[in-house]
Amino acid sequence: MTVRDIIAEPLETYHVCGSREETTLRALELMRSVGIPAEFLNCYPHQFSGGQRQRIGIARAIALQPDLIVCDEPVSALDVSVQSQVLNLLKDLQEQYHLTYLFIGHDLSVINFIADRVCVMFLGHVCEIAPKEALYRKPLHPYTSFLLDAIPKADPHLRSAHRKLLTGEVPSPVNPPSGCCFHTRCPYATERCRTEKPELKAYGDRMAACHRIGEACMADL
Repeated sequence: MTVRDIIAEPLETYHVCGSREETTLRALELMRSVGIPAEFLNCYPHQFSGGQRQRIGIARAIALQPDLIVCDEPVSALDVSVQSQVLNLLKDLQEQYHLTYLFIGHDLSVINFIADRVCVMFLGHVCEIAPKEALYRKPLHPYTSFLLDAIPKADPHLRSAHRKLLTGEVPSPVNPPSGCCFHTRCPYATERCRTEKPELKAYGDRMAACHRIGEACMADL
């Protein structure tokens, strides 16, 4: 399929435009909105770079003007410089089209740039949900803390600083451990963690599932 046909497919499926010519004009508008020149209308995906292909995918995603877009690792396969371009594009489109993103990713520096509210998961279970600023300032769940500590530091003087490292056995998602699914890797695990699954509880404007979180933790937030 050409770029024109890729972007036009949802428009044609839902009969958004009255004619093929109108559909092509709309496809060109969408291409311009994501930074793809009009002369590439009849080109094929293999003729584009990874970043350009991602822009084409974004154009297709916004074609029907949705309220919500699920972004599943949208920049993980791109070079860092291209990542920033695509993330900036997503930010601009969010403002232009009043979009909500469900952004799935493993790079917490990327999540920090794009997200307003963050949900941290381990082995399919929710560990913590919090506004971005609160989560990055003071994580409640041990797994969140380890993830944040793993973010590379830009300051070369901090690169040799001691980092907390996860140890222990990596649990199987097919046969998860009893109790808290993170207890095999958590340095703070107790017998209760091994036998009792923690409940996801509210702590102010955030939620977390960990037995060691109590009122003392809340006082420091």
